[in-house]
Amino acid sequence: MKLRLPEERPTEPPTGYKIARPVLSYDGTRAGFTGVSLGAALPYAVLDEARCVYGRRHRAPHRRCDCGFHCVHDRERAEAMLCAAEHRSAVLLDVTVLGVYLRFEHGFRYARQRVRTAAVGPCRCGAAAAALADSGRGRAGWRVLEAVCGACARARPGPGAAVSLAAFARLAGEGLRVRAGGGPAVPSPAPELPGPAGLPELVAEAALLQARLDLLQSRLARLGRPDPGAQG
Repeated sequence: MKLRLPEERPTEPPTGYKIARPVLSYDGTRAGFTGVSLGAALPYAVLDEARCVYGRRHRAPHRRCDCGFHCVHDRERAEAMLCAAEHRSAVLLDVTVLGVYLRFEHGFRYARQRVRTAAVGPCRCGAAAAALADSGRGRAGWRVLEAVCGACARARPGPGAAVSLAAFARLAGEGLRVRAGGGPAVPSPAPELPGPAGLPELVAEAALLQARLDLLQSRLARLGRPDPGAQG
């Protein structure tokens, strides 16, 4: 007798969470994501269908293969993955599970997905992210991006120039929402420039100059007095 797992027919598509790295095409016209482990070889769009990373012709997810999209049930479990050093630059995705899926203890392996939101972590300097910039890594045709604040984004000219969170969402399409997960952006404080001096400031400076002048005159007077103990 061959045992079969019970089939689920939910009224609404299940949801889950996963971490991924944002990517931008070499010509800057498309945006998407790539996995952090096995799925790093195949960038995917916001609305996409899984393919076998081993090049096999079966449809994902196959029971005898580990292909397909992966996600976990709990947001906290996905956030815990971001603590690993190699995953610090990844983003947290909120996804909708579509098509055929296999349920596991902590998540799903499934055929299709829609990325609803992407939470971007803080910049390396600790400030909240304002853009996504070239991280220096990638694969043929795609650049892997990382979160940067406004100040760090301005320091990256040329090919490593940053793309704003809104621009990334627009390039990705399909109603993707991208937000900074590190809290509200903290603008860099502008240097305080001295303003024009008012009357109280001028009076204080004049009094200081007069006091210094009086001190100088008293020292000169003491130098000019004859010493009573000196012999002629």
